[in-house]
Amino acid sequence: MEMNFAGRVLDMSRCHVMGILNVTPDSFSDGGRFNRPDVALDQARRMAAAGAVFIDVGGESTRPGAAEVSEQEELDRVCPVVEAIAHELEVVVSVDTSSPAVITETARLGAGLINDVRALSRDGAVAAAAASKLPVCLMHMKGKPRDMQVQPRYDNVLREVSAFLMARVREVEAAGIAPEQVLLDPGFGFGKSLQHNLQLLASMEQLQVLGYPLLVGLSRKSMLGHITDREVDERLSASVAVATIAAMKGASVIRVHDVPETVDAVKVVAAMEESAQ
Repeated sequence: MEMNFAGRVLDMSRCHVMGILNVTPDSFSDGGRFNRPDVALDQARRMAAAGAVFIDVGGESTRPGAAEVSEQEELDRVCPVVEAIAHELEVVVSVDTSSPAVITETARLGAGLINDVRALSRDGAVAAAAASKLPVCLMHMKGKPRDMQVQPRYDNVLREVSAFLMARVREVEAAGIAPEQVLLDPGFGFGKSLQHNLQLLASMEQLQVLGYPLLVGLSRKSMLGHITDREVDERLSASVAVATIAAMKGASVIRVHDVPETVDAVKVVAAMEESAQ
């Protein structure tokens, strides 16, 4: 399956690496490191050189307990970085946003993907995404960032995540976003316990039957801290391990902080799969 990201066509049957670029002061892993446009662009250059196909630019932290930022503040953080990357680098610029204004403006500046943790649920977001003509990634989140990790409960996490995502797919497709412009993200760590996350990871093949490419983000997350008893900056090995599992289970895009190591892992998985054909 091919997908057109503002002129760059990618084979989504292959696994691609997405580098995380948080232009925020408070993201859980790298908050404050890249919140100047020149520093952010340097980091984007490094990730692109290491093999990232996507650079995901985010101006609002969605870590557990995070507060929402104003639309204008998000625009001020994100737009200069999106424009600079789109102008200089041969990557797909993904914008991690729920804001209709940010969707509209970054599409004008060269973004190629709208990646929304709220699955375009904010007022006006679906219409803005449809007008942009860009592909969208719809993510599952139970609750809101400020309270999503307060004792999340499911009767069946796979069934409930799948039902939510397909309901959002129906809504965006009714608004004019074509099926071939939709990716899905099960939302690891967003309103889910460690056990919920492990169940989703173990059953990723069943999410594939929904018929849309999967984007997954597990990099440095607290679930890995619970498993390994390591702090955020000590989770590289665990992050590469889960990225490898996700690639083997058919993820089309893996969203990570540690691009070079993940690119190598994805190459190994691809080589193994090619040798088996």
